Amino acid sequence: MNRGAMTIGISLGDPTGIGPEVTLKAVAAEAGRDDTRYVLIGDVNQLGKLNTRLHLNLPLEGISGGAGQSSRFTVVNPLHESLPGNLSPGAPAAANAALAWLKHAGRLCLGGELDAMVTAPVNKAAIVRAGNSFVGQTEFLTQFAGANRTVMMLLGHDERGRWLRVALATVHIALRDVPQILTTEKILLAIERGAEACKLLGLPRARIAVCGLNPHCGEGGEFGDEEPRVVEPAIAAAKQNGLDAVGPISGDTVFHHALQGEFDAVVAMYHDQGLAPLKTVAFDTGVNWTLGLPFIRTSPDHGTAYDIAGKGIANPSSMISAIRLVKQLALSRA
Repeated sequence: MNRGAMTIGISLGDPTGIGPEVTLKAVAAEAGRDDTRYVLIGDVNQLGKLNTRLHLNLPLEGISGGAGQSSRFTVVNPLHESLPGNLSPGAPAAANAALAWLKHAGRLCLGGELDAMVTAPVNKAAIVRAGNSFVGQTEFLTQFAGANRTVMMLLGHDERGRWLRVALATVHIALRDVPQILTTEKILLAIERGAEACKLLGLPRARIAVCGLNPHCGEGGEFGDEEPRVVEPAIAAAKQNGLDAVGPISGDTVFHHALQGEFDAVVAMYHDQGLAPLKTVAFDTGVNWTLGLPFIRTSPDHGTAYDIAGKGIANPSSMISAIRLVKQLALSRA
């Protein structure tokens, strides 16, 4: 942690999406809450024009190279030239810029120039069409940082302040591949990371519910044997390691009980099993948190929303939540 005010980096994501807009809105909303320094990694000209158009009046200062020190609101662009102003949604130049900004944010974190980073949304298909091998920002940062035991957690609260926290045993893979890729080791890692997350959040306990893979947890083997063969050994190992893990519990009931406060986090077996209930409860406040990186990284839990980009109507609530969480975690680490 740097001395003085913490420094948070935000990679602006796809410049033809809503990332730059929600970032500026969120930073403006957070500016008066503390003395955090913000390093926005993206296109200086685009942000300047957007800052004016949105009437935010943030005192942005463009710099080159590292994170800078002279201003609370600096903009860094590792690219040599500004992007054209008329790019179509998901254009190759926009996709490549988003990837370059993400990499630069990771580099600044690894170099100790940032205390934490937030990533605005990118479009995976656009990045791949531009000629890059890319699965997602979580996987990219995992490889870039040389980490091999990361877990994606999504967390958010409803209008009554009730939280869901969901760790995923598998992430961006086809549903047909889940039974083959799901292992006891992956589930155990998600349980362990989920428990660590509860401690980092300062929760008084870390009770982790573990989903089954099949409907009704396979009905005693009537349709699927993954529960006794893969899931239950992970839970047993977690308990042996002193963790409060419960399950397997059917995916059609576990999230209800978690929302009532019976569990502090839920381990889901695959992407939509965990994210569908999370987004139902906390669509506007959901945050993506990568557990197990050597630095702190969060992200808003939404996409590029090309259909509303440039209209000034994007909701910054998820980005605000991502910034607040990353600051909370940075302070805890300090």
